[in-house]
Amino acid sequence: MRPLPKEWFAGSALELAPRLLGKIVRKGSCTGIIVETEAYGTDPASHAYRITPRSRPMRDTYGHWYVYFTYGMHWCANVTADKGGAGAVLIRAVEPVEGIARMKRRRETDALKELCSGPAKFCEAFGITGKENRRPVGGGFALYDAPDIPKKDIGVSGRIGVRRGAELPWRFYIKGSPFVSPVR
Repeated sequence: MRPLPKEWFAGSALELAPRLLGKIVRKGSCTGIIVETEAYGTDPASHAYRITPRSRPMRDTYGHWYVYFTYGMHWCANVTADKGGAGAVLIRAVEPVEGIARMKRRRETDALKELCSGPAKFCEAFGITGKENRRPVGGGFALYDAPDIPKKDIGVSGRIGVRRGAELPWRFYIKGSPFVSPVR
């Protein structure tokens, strides 16, 4: 597998989000295929709408992990984008490939489709925490190239779980994947 180089992340989050579909994410012994993403720029739903110490990686970096704690109980992992501005792509769901026994233990479930079908589930299954925040993508927590998903196989919708900007068509997913997060 070929790691994605830093320059691969230099474009806008909106350009990067659908391109991440089908790419491989690996952390430690856990590997999966990205099946769902959401783009965030400087819109009102984004942490970069107002730059704070927590959200500074969205403006100051690209090709880095932006990992934050939400609702006082869950980690969410994004990859920073937009070399000339601010942005990040939330990894919403992953199809588990390797390290499944470890993921099941971490998530305390045997249901394969439930292991990584949401951003918090993905982080829990892969053991992602705030320790990865601000680190460059690579090494022990990396993204790898894989064939592009054809446009006809990519679904687009509004984002999930945000109050403002939910109508923006910035959520991307692989159509028909049973590992995509359930839309409520």
